[in-house]
Amino acid sequence: MSTAHYDVHGNIAVIRLDNPPVNGLGLALRQGIVDGVLRAESDDAVKAVVLIGSDRAFSGGADISEFGTDKAMAEPNLNTVINYVESSRKPVIAAISGACMGGGLELALGCHYRIAKPDAQIALPEVKLGLLPGAGGTQRLPRVIGAEHALNMIVSGSVVPAKQFKGSALFDELIDGELLDAAIAYATKVVNEQLPLKKVRDLKVRHDNPEGFFMFTRNTVGAMAKNYPAPLKCVDAVKAAVTMPFDKGMQVEREAFLNLMQTPESRALRHAFFSERLTSKIADVPADTPVRDIKKVGVIGGGTMGTGISINFLNAGIPVTLVEMKQEGLDRGVAAIQKVYEGRVKKGRMSEDDARAKMALLTPSLSYDDLGDVDVVIEAVFEEMGVKQSVFEKLDEVCKPGAILASNTSTLDLDKIASFTKRPEDVIGLHFFSPANIMKLLEVVRGEKTAKDVLATAMKLAKAIKKTAVVSGVCDGFIGNRMINQYQREALLMLEEGASVQQIDKAIEKFGFAMGPLRMADLAGGDIGWAIRKRQYAENPDMVKMVVADRLCEMGRYGQKTGAGFYRYEPGNRNALPDPEVDKVIDEVRAELGITPRKISNQEIVERCVYALVNEGAQILDEGIAQRASDIDMVYLTGYGFPVFRGGPMRYAEEVGLPNVVRAMQAFTEDRHTQPGFWEPAALLAQRAADGKGFDAK
Repeated sequence: MSTAHYDVHGNIAVIRLDNPPVNGLGLALRQGIVDGVLRAESDDAVKAVVLIGSDRAFSGGADISEFGTDKAMAEPNLNTVINYVESSRKPVIAAISGACMGGGLELALGCHYRIAKPDAQIALPEVKLGLLPGAGGTQRLPRVIGAEHALNMIVSGSVVPAKQFKGSALFDELIDGELLDAAIAYATKVVNEQLPLKKVRDLKVRHDNPEGFFMFTRNTVGAMAKNYPAPLKCVDAVKAAVTMPFDKGMQVEREAFLNLMQTPESRALRHAFFSERLTSKIADVPADTPVRDIKKVGVIGGGTMGTGISINFLNAGIPVTLVEMKQEGLDRGVAAIQKVYEGRVKKGRMSEDDARAKMALLTPSLSYDDLGDVDVVIEAVFEEMGVKQSVFEKLDEVCKPGAILASNTSTLDLDKIASFTKRPEDVIGLHFFSPANIMKLLEVVRGEKTAKDVLATAMKLAKAIKKTAVVSGVCDGFIGNRMINQYQREALLMLEEGASVQQIDKAIEKFGFAMGPLRMADLAGGDIGWAIRKRQYAENPDMVKMVVADRLCEMGRYGQKTGAGFYRYEPGNRNALPDPEVDKVIDEVRAELGITPRKISNQEIVERCVYALVNEGAQILDEGIAQRASDIDMVYLTGYGFPVFRGGPMRYAEEVGLPNVVRAMQAFTEDRHTQPGFWEPAALLAQRAADGKGFDAK
């Protein structure tokens, strides 16, 4: 249970915050701080109070386990706690190490003195949840480091080491030695020298030209913030710190905080925050499931994906054996990895020594036999079942017992791949997204026979290489690609019905996607989608064919890599340029299919593309392919450029209202060109809409 421990050292009381892992300011801890301050005040022998956390954290802020519960705002709330500390008749000294963020920093700012380790991490990151600091952070921080520095920190939410504030009023002293001893010594000094009870609220914020500064800042922040209201509210609150008395500024901050709490953007960002933490929880795999030791990794395939995968492990300090079949391909793969590290050195993101150390962990090889001692091997070869079969039969032969055999397949049946080995329990899917060393998402595909310890190991490994891992069951395309197939399908059908390439992409990008569906297809490579469609046509003869996309591929227009796809591309330039040749193909296809083009609104484009994602996502949930709707949202937020301020497709559908989504889908069934039954709401979507519940409701 979170609490605050109270001890007395001579005439100094010490209140130690204890709510692992980061001393979140939950109700019990808040009450413990208040009780400790009152106890110290009532003891004549106590002359000062030290407030201290752990080496890992003074306090990371609010206790996220209480979000959405009555405890979050129950008294004493954080403002009340800070008032008790600030109004104490005896000096309170904050002793800071590790994380001092959000409400933790606001609590420290309420203390009369602050000492810190130079490497303590200081931040007010609330803007990342679509909020602003709600316990005086926007009013007190400018008073100790100045309006400009404070505003930069608050608007960005960035973490800054304490040593950067040396000489400012934020810290009275930076401590290199043992923190508690130093804090007691500093408190003793305050008592012996009868130093005043300094209150940050009494300081003035001075600026030579506040009106000009805040006008400029509003314009700059407004241009950057776009779909996020919180940054501009931060500007308003810091301006109040400069231009208004403290109590009036606190009112401005409070009103802005409460207003932002109700915005869909903040709800979406908070949803994403908690959803990311939920992805690691697997219903039938306990947190204490034993994991396998991973000391060495093998990667098969030195192409773009294989080299990107390798870089992840090299970055984490894990040795990699990279296997290719031909020397030319192997040399090309090693050179690609080397180029990435050289680029980082050139940009000042890593030292030459560090780059050399990473490359030293790489062992290039032309032989499967060199994989005999790896603990996990990941194949990143051509997406064709026959190729996968030959690879996994060979891995089964050469890899040691207990080695995890992983496939980077994006669509193929993992259970069939596992059947090519005599150890299907050791087979798992690790679907990285390109570029694999940059994209955060990792789909962890759990086969029918995948062992629980293999799954637990994969999730731990994902964390080691800083990926957001989402568990998927086995189906065609898993979570992400199965859904994107329906999204792309609607975009392609609307091309035939009357929309233009540019209109579709612009409508989706205005909605907030990083890239429209047709630009995305050109980036990924049209031949990849074409190969998948041809397989699906063969498996499902009644499937409506994507004639425009197929025709462009037949012409060799595969996107950026061939200089032409839905757009044309000039050499050395990734800008998507309109191409009359594509318009000609679209007109020809419409004529062949007997389609009279009609005017399609941007709203219809967005709804058909996004609701296609939602309906397929609901089906995936109903089938148990995904554990929860929020996992689907994380796939789309971290792997497919879905706008973060909308929270993911499933969250967005709930924000719109599931009955409204179903109603729109029913209207789409009237379009004669659509696939029969395509817009029939998934059973789970229809049920949740009828019940008035969200997807993850019990």
